[in-house]
Amino acid sequence: MKVSIITINYNNAIGLEKTIKSIVSQNGTDFEYLVIDGNSSDRSLDIIKENESRIDFWISEPDSGIYNAMNKGIRQAKGEYILFVNSGDVIQEQADIRKITDQISGEDIIYFNLEITDASSGISYIKNYPDQLDFKYFAEDALPHTASFIKRELLVNYGYYSENMKIASDWAFFIDAVCLSKCTYKHVNETFSTFFIDGISSDAENKQLLKSERDEHIAYAYPLYNSMYSEWMDKKEELYKLKTSVSVRYLRKLGFLRWLKS
Repeated sequence: MKVSIITINYNNAIGLEKTIKSIVSQNGTDFEYLVIDGNSSDRSLDIIKENESRIDFWISEPDSGIYNAMNKGIRQAKGEYILFVNSGDVIQEQADIRKITDQISGEDIIYFNLEITDASSGISYIKNYPDQLDFKYFAEDALPHTASFIKRELLVNYGYYSENMKIASDWAFFIDAVCLSKCTYKHVNETFSTFFIDGISSDAENKQLLKSERDEHIAYAYPLYNSMYSEWMDKKEELYKLKTSVSVRYLRKLGFLRWLKS
């Protein structure tokens, strides 16, 4: 079996139903589907049972966080590659999993572009990812979990996702896999999934936590780059404050400071 698709969920029955529907409606059987639920108290369990015939494995029990749930899925998965499509996110209706998986050609990570949708406004855009990855890229960004096929063996050898982090463990895995383990990877310039901005990592209240977890990981895993990284992030923050200040926004509106891009 080439691919295991894993969905984790906790008390998000509406999002779970949407996610499950987008996956079980796919034709073909060259993937297995696993649902890992964190002992939800809403209608999530009912929705899982309604679709039980199309789900290869599911469990509903307490967990210690999203990465504990993901690791449960990885341990149960039988596919060579793993794709996480978590509760609330979807595989697009026009996507064809058979054609998508045909583009998996042996690399450790194969990542696609991602449609990002603001759940409150409904505004969407396609985020295009680079063909080449390096430390500088990961210092500022991450790969799309919902659009990345990862070799199960790579995740297992890495030691699974760190459960000491709450929201940055997938980012830590990607930067370590590329920059430390020198894994092979490939970018496919196509889009097949949609990520909705309403999850824990998208919550404004969690932005500082995300930054703190990233900072701690860089300091631990990349000590030689830490001072450069810290200075880099500080300057980015200063530039952001400058770009969003009232006086600068006014000057840009008048046509000045055109060099200061949005």
